[in-house]
Amino acid sequence: MDLQVDVPSWLLLPAQAAMWLYSAVTYLPAYIFGSARKRRALTRRAKAIIAPGGGPSGPYRCAEHADGLVTTLAQGVNTLDALFALAASRFAARPCLGHRELLKEEEEKQPSGKVFRKALFGEYHWLNYEEVDQQAAMFAKGLREVGLDAQSNIAIFCETRPEWIISVIGCFKGNFPVVTLYATLGEDAITYGLNESGVSHVITSTDLLKHKLLPILKHTPKLTCVVLVDGLIQPSFACPVKLCTLEEVQRQGKQNPQGSETTKPPASSDLAVIMYTSGSTGVPKGVRITHANLVAAISGMYFRISDVGPEDTYIGYLPLAHVLELCAEMFVLSRGCRIGYSSAQTLTDQSTRIKKGSQGDVTVLKPTLMAAVPEIMERIYKGVMAKVRDLNLLRRALFLLAYQYKLGQFERGFGTPLCDRLVFRHLRSLLGGRVRLMFSGAAPLSASTQRFMNICFCCPVGQGYGLTETCAAATIAHALDFSTGHVGAPLPCSEISLRNWMDGGYTVNDKPNPRGEVLIGGPNVALGYFNNDALSDASFFLDAHGQRWFCTGDIGEMLPTGCLKLIDRKKDLVKLQAGEYVSLGKVESALKNCPLIDNICAYASSDQSYVICFVVPNQKLLNEIAMQLGVTGSWEQICCHPALEMKVLREIENSSNKAKLERFETPLKVRLSSSDWTPETGLVTDAFKLKRKELQRYYYSDIQRMYGRK
Repeated sequence: MDLQVDVPSWLLLPAQAAMWLYSAVTYLPAYIFGSARKRRALTRRAKAIIAPGGGPSGPYRCAEHADGLVTTLAQGVNTLDALFALAASRFAARPCLGHRELLKEEEEKQPSGKVFRKALFGEYHWLNYEEVDQQAAMFAKGLREVGLDAQSNIAIFCETRPEWIISVIGCFKGNFPVVTLYATLGEDAITYGLNESGVSHVITSTDLLKHKLLPILKHTPKLTCVVLVDGLIQPSFACPVKLCTLEEVQRQGKQNPQGSETTKPPASSDLAVIMYTSGSTGVPKGVRITHANLVAAISGMYFRISDVGPEDTYIGYLPLAHVLELCAEMFVLSRGCRIGYSSAQTLTDQSTRIKKGSQGDVTVLKPTLMAAVPEIMERIYKGVMAKVRDLNLLRRALFLLAYQYKLGQFERGFGTPLCDRLVFRHLRSLLGGRVRLMFSGAAPLSASTQRFMNICFCCPVGQGYGLTETCAAATIAHALDFSTGHVGAPLPCSEISLRNWMDGGYTVNDKPNPRGEVLIGGPNVALGYFNNDALSDASFFLDAHGQRWFCTGDIGEMLPTGCLKLIDRKKDLVKLQAGEYVSLGKVESALKNCPLIDNICAYASSDQSYVICFVVPNQKLLNEIAMQLGVTGSWEQICCHPALEMKVLREIENSSNKAKLERFETPLKVRLSSSDWTPETGLVTDAFKLKRKELQRYYYSDIQRMYGRK
């Protein structure tokens, strides 16, 4: 990995010699008594095989479960309410869900003049498994008392918090299909989801009711009741529908213990969730997911990630409306872990809502397990490297030496306990100091960023691949597999086939490895899209054995080890004027590690001969360059200055050459954005995937300018 830290090579020579001597002396004991042999063997062995009767196209199955796919983790546990009931019986008194107490809030003025609301939090408070199970059961009974009919859809439109999981488990117990909506969706998308799913009840927070639901209630005629998860109903609310609190619903359920008698428990084939996507390619699509689908996905994770148990702590901060977070939390609950809740604004000591001098959630919780999307890991990497560049020459040289030494040892399968303790302990403390396993999903993680997280945070990164339509489960890399550049082998609950895509030039007979569109089959594949038979028929199919498959649109390459490498995406492919095909995702992945680039969106028009891009630049580095060039002004003025655009273009060209992009793939013009792309802006999803159509509309005039149009 190119750390791009400028250190004279002569400065490293004495320390390099000492490191070489230390490695030579400790090699044999480490090889005999350490895990190097096991890690090497696991990395090299075939982790998937072709199922009987298959060929280069597959289907490929997990090598340990080649005789059939996993559907459940225990006999009789085929619904989500049964899954949690089993965990509650096994871990009744153990802590389950936790939240931090808000002590006070105050406004803090920034040097820029902006005013941020900062918070001071206390310790975590916990509910044990038995208490969560009881609260969920009372909520299930109480929903009938507040007018929800049996097997009627109910929406959860709420931030990630303990009440989200309590509510959804209650809905599972009562057999009420849950419609999930992202808390960051815009008014049109919320209205669309509520109306299409026909919900009469919605579970939300006071803040979301005030700022997002109230303005659209006149457009959602079927909605009759709002359940608030936090606090008392404010008398200032002029709400045209019935309002009640979560506690009130639970109280009614407790007072009517027979409330559950008229509600049958769910069957495995019953609908559990209608999960609306975050709309990266248009209006949100509701994916119809059964109990059997989710239980199969969680079971696949259960058998792949076995070294997780009651002593572990998971930090929940990603949106629970995203299938990755929902499955991850249900998985860790099935293993008896505790979940402490957080948010992107309170995660670390430097997070935007944390009062200066106080502690972020990871510092207090000290989690051992953590999930993250690649965009968050990319930000962590760039933040750490910015601090490294600020070190004096000697300390910068020592960091680079330690990194290079550990990288070499890591890729041979060896640990570096001394180096971890002396050099990387401080970095590890940024995430609480105890993280021993990270999960990455929602998009491919670059090999360089994955390796950086391995080295600096001293833990494996279990990169996986899946979609909402497959309950987030398709592949996960084994924790001890130290190879990079792939998303792991098929989970025991799924199998993968490749299909020729002639337009892109990918076939299953390609050498050295078969390539093609990734098809995912198994019990974890959803039923289809809600109220959209045409799209369901185009995206899903049944094979001759009655197994359901989903056509992902992603292009993959199956490696000799049975691991899947994602190399392209059909929807990201644009044909230029001269006939060359450009993969926009490939261009973005190649350029994201450029230090000057915090985020990038590549764009190409079929009637033009070159690629352009929009870039969110690194503010600190760009300001330093502006000072060197004598450019002054506001941040917006700096981003619009032609000299700085040219500087960023030169960096893009250098990064493109290093990544071996073709000349026609390298962006020739750039537009620097002075504002970040967040889910709140509507330009990226909650998983930080680019919303290309929204970005194209937002930068329409810039596209016209960069292509020389009037």
